[in-house]
Amino acid sequence: MKGIMSFGRKEKLRPRYTGPYPILKRIELVAYRLALPPELSSVYLVFHVSMLKQYFHDPSHVLDRQEIEIGDTLTYEEVPVAMIDRHVRKLRTKDVASVKVI
Repeated sequence: MKGIMSFGRKEKLRPRYTGPYPILKRIELVAYRLALPPELSSVYLVFHVSMLKQYFHDPSHVLDRQEIEIGDTLTYEEVPVAMIDRHVRKLRTKDVASVKVI
């Protein structure tokens, strides 16, 4: 999986599900082809049933996708918005600074 583009950003806690995207065709008993937007053109279109989640329509549910520019080497630049918290943990021989950033 190294070097392959996945959905969204390269973060440890990225969201598990993206979408909703319409189903174009049922390939086999457990595989479906989805209609993905052009931004996800490098992602394979066929998914196993276990990777899909049923979507229940809710008019108040508005999805906001963020546009991320991905370079030729499949990297992107993260821009911090604000620092929430900063504290220093004291270990036996050294101090470790931690910063929470949005």
